[in-house]
Amino acid sequence: IFMPEKQRIIVADDERVIADTLAIILNHDGFNARAVYSGEEALQLAATFAPHMLLSDVIMGELNGVETAIMMRTLVPNVKILLFSGHSHSADLLKKANTLGFNFEILAKPVHPKDLLSRLRPEPPNSHDINSGDEVAPSLQLRVSEREQHCN
Repeated sequence: IFMPEKQRIIVADDERVIADTLAIILNHDGFNARAVYSGEEALQLAATFAPHMLLSDVIMGELNGVETAIMMRTLVPNVKILLFSGHSHSADLLKKANTLGFNFEILAKPVHPKDLLSRLRPEPPNSHDINSGDEVAPSLQLRVSEREQHCN
């Protein structure tokens, strides 16, 4: 039986409880998530972990989440990026990244597990072959993409 590879996700937040909790939720839902507590740790882990996705707080210590996301794109060009923040200052950082050609999706803190998982929800393999009442087994495909953003 072919088992699809688990999507690897780095969860970065300087609030350890948040990073650990999100990693536990993601691992429980079938992902391979690792918690780190700074942007620097996220970049160090990326070298060996080769993440499919970075889930990062925006406001962190030395290296903020937007800077981390930009550097992560250099290390892992196809990595998906999803940022979260509870600070209004984040909008300025995102605008600055946008002027550099980077568009990142952002969730407001606190991030509810259902909201997070809905962003990572799998697409049905052949949606035209599935009846509306049928359950679909998770394919662990990440749906989050900068192309899916709704830009104003």
